[in-house]
Parts: sequence; structure tokens; C-alpha cells
Amino acid sequence: LQVIQTTLPGKWVEAEVAAFCQSMLEAGAACTQYSAIHSMYKWEEEIQSEPEWRIQIKTAQEKAEIVIAQIHSLHPYETPQIISWDINVNEAYSNWANTL
Repeated sequence: LQVIQTTLPGKWVEAEVAAFCQSMLEAGAACTQYSAIHSMYKWEEEIQSEPEWRIQIKTAQEKAEIVIAQIHSLHPYETPQIISWDINVNEAYSNWANTL
């Protein structure tokens, strides 16, 4: 399985975040989780500090590119954070996620 992570604007209300996450499920993700975070980063030569939403998406390897394409098509940022990594999970969870 794979985890794909992105962030969304902190000014979004929870319903907007949930709609974004639902679109990831419709694209083939098995599970999404979101939480409020605070991010610090450099943008256009200035340090930024602001609230954001962290989105974690679990998906089967063969569906990862479709999910990433969906993130690109819906993401409001000019340069969205999209990171991913392979994960090891218990057999029951893997079987469930890979059958969706």
C-alpha cells in the first residue's frame, strides 16, 4: 500500500476538506484522514506561518497515480505538497484496501 500526503488551506471549513477527501475516495483511495496543523515554510523569499489541514490518503499501489492526478486537478495551491511513501500493513488491512 501507499500513503499520499498533502495539505489544504487552513481557512477551508471542515465540509470543504471532507468534500476533497471524498473525491480522493471516489478516485480509488481506501481511506483518508485529515487533521488541523500549523505549517511554517518559505514562499517567495519570506517565512510563512499559518494553519493548514494535513490530508493522509491510503491507497493500493496501482491506484496511487489516479489519486495523485485527482489531487492535482482539485488542489487550490499553485505548488501543492504531494508526498508519498510505501507502507507495510497487517494482512487484513492490506486485503481490504486492495479490494476496493
